[in-house]
Amino acid sequence: MAKLEIIVSIITINYNGLKDTCELIEALPFEDKSIEVIVVDNASKEDEAAIITNRYPQVKVIRSEKNLGFAGGNNLGIKAAQGKYLFFINNDALISEKGKVKSEKYASAFQPLIERLESSEKIGIVCPKIRFAWGEKPIQFAGYTPLSSYTMRNRSIGFGETDKGQYDTAHPTPYAHGAAMMVKREALEKVGLMPECYFLYYEELDWSMMFTRAGYTIWYEPACTIYHKESQATGQNSPLKTYYLTRNRLLFVKRNIKRLQRYITYTYLLLVVATRDICRYIMCQQFNLVSATIKGIKNFILER
Repeated sequence: MAKLEIIVSIITINYNGLKDTCELIEALPFEDKSIEVIVVDNASKEDEAAIITNRYPQVKVIRSEKNLGFAGGNNLGIKAAQGKYLFFINNDALISEKGKVKSEKYASAFQPLIERLESSEKIGIVCPKIRFAWGEKPIQFAGYTPLSSYTMRNRSIGFGETDKGQYDTAHPTPYAHGAAMMVKREALEKVGLMPECYFLYYEELDWSMMFTRAGYTIWYEPACTIYHKESQATGQNSPLKTYYLTRNRLLFVKRNIKRLQRYITYTYLLLVVATRDICRYIMCQQFNLVSATIKGIKNFILER
């Protein structure tokens, strides 16, 4: 009997997030043998990989003894994946508003993303609509606007809005959203793995730039919706988040902005953005965030 082809590899990263990861796994349609689920445990304090393996033997679990960050963890998943399409999803996200997707609903849950990828050989990545999982479930992502090459600012289209169908038309987007994105394997093999130099934040933006430079486009496809709990792992306004956002914003500029423009952007980020942030943290007596901002700048300079 011929082995059933794996169509979609679902890849998620677990880091001290067993509850969220289990909620995600339990919503997946394991009855459909054309999908595989890969969980990369990024050196959780407890051996959560063993717990997941025991609870869900149908899941392929990879335990890393070192926290490899978002890109490094996903790259481990990529190397183990067999699917024609790779669907990356945060462990604090859900693929259905009401819970489990039944096997007969699998096509309606994922097929729009596959169809969008297959609609053009130039499309390398597609992202679903992303809504927050709390309250009235407002929109988090309906595509991105381009980053300003000077201020490094952009916006997530529809952010915070009530979903009334106003963003139900598919369209290209300059960047993928790391919380949920499906990638065509043949495109990934041409572009390469996620850049691991970031560890946390900005890696999916950089990867998007890599796809764009390779001649691929990225699309937003609202026929599929993901519900995101948001920042359960790092917390809001944490020193960890502040450090990596500060450092990686500068690193992204170094890797993606042309030389003359790059130094103008450095000047803006250091003299305007960082100074403003430090002053605000001092006013709020958030001295740990002051230290994290300064450390992010210092380490970027030292790593250059």
